[in-house]
Amino acid sequence: MLFTIVIFIAVLSVLVFAHEAGHFFTARRLGVKAEEFGLGFPPRAIGWYRNQAGHGRLVWGNKKIEQLQNNRNQDLIPGPQNTVYSLNWLPLGGFVKIKGEDGEEKEATNSFASKRIWQRVLILSAGVIMNILLAWFLFSWGYLIGMPQSRGNLGPQAHITQSQVMVAQVLSNSPASRAGLKDGDLLLEVNHIQIKNEKTLQDVIASRANQKTVLVIKRGGQEQTVQVEPQAKNGQRALIGVGISYSGLVSYPFWWAIWEGLKTTGWLLGQIFISLWLLVAELFRGQSVTAQFAGPIGIANITGQAARLGFSYLLQFTALLSLNLAVINILPFPALDGGRILFLIIEKFKGKPVRRETENLIHNIGFLLLMVLILFVTYKDIIRLF
Repeated sequence: MLFTIVIFIAVLSVLVFAHEAGHFFTARRLGVKAEEFGLGFPPRAIGWYRNQAGHGRLVWGNKKIEQLQNNRNQDLIPGPQNTVYSLNWLPLGGFVKIKGEDGEEKEATNSFASKRIWQRVLILSAGVIMNILLAWFLFSWGYLIGMPQSRGNLGPQAHITQSQVMVAQVLSNSPASRAGLKDGDLLLEVNHIQIKNEKTLQDVIASRANQKTVLVIKRGGQEQTVQVEPQAKNGQRALIGVGISYSGLVSYPFWWAIWEGLKTTGWLLGQIFISLWLLVAELFRGQSVTAQFAGPIGIANITGQAARLGFSYLLQFTALLSLNLAVINILPFPALDGGRILFLIIEKFKGKPVRRETENLIHNIGFLLLMVLILFVTYKDIIRLF
């Protein structure tokens, strides 16, 4: 459990750092003051900043930025470079506090509110762009050192090691389901015969209708033995009710790894948008979709499983999480980056911004709805685990 928690916090910190760094560096580049760049959520544990004399200074505790003055009453140095870098006590996330992000101080030249609409859109979308770039980097790194990939669709420069047969799907009410097989299990042996490819498994299973059959699997880095009884219906081949994937650790030369990483990033982005569209369609048809979501506990559990399989699996899963974070944040929903961009588009067409009080109220309602959804999905995660 401790291993899973530590890995999850580390992965989440990387994703959030990349996202917030996108906002931070873009704001700085466009002359907007970033008042604080924090890893974790307040209260603040420790911060670092420069005073007007240019000297670095540590500050302990949750003092407001206005209180960060030295003994000579010299405030922080002026300009967009004036930032407090902080570590905070709650390690689940991070933030950038940008001057004027809520529409205040519009008269200040280094305020977010004073910038042109396209500049504000660029600052808001920079976090999403950074998460996509992070996924590209992680996929490319994975393909350079060897990352799991199906053997059915490989590039011309692919080098394959550690071929394996994995359970991709377990059908409900099937012999495999009753035996306790799970998605992601590696299939090593069937009745003391090494499983070298999917045909080996299928041939042995087909010959053992209604007979106890021993499977050696690997789950979470540990080998286990399970018994399954293949079933044959209407004279067909005996089956155990699993979908399997024949894959291996695939690596490429440097430039091919970058290209394959880019292709994988683009393809997965499209698949995530398609899946999200299908989920929304199912929701409007009145179908239940909660089983297809995972909250913080579910994601932490999967992160731990990926880490136990190996570093390349963790890289792959982290890249996938980064893409999901990018897609979710760009949605035009209040409190998300996409929701704030939507208000800027409305401002562009109206010729004036939406009243600040109205926009803040809508964002607060959106944030509350997101918190309720997270709590509900977390409850479902707990039910599934226990």
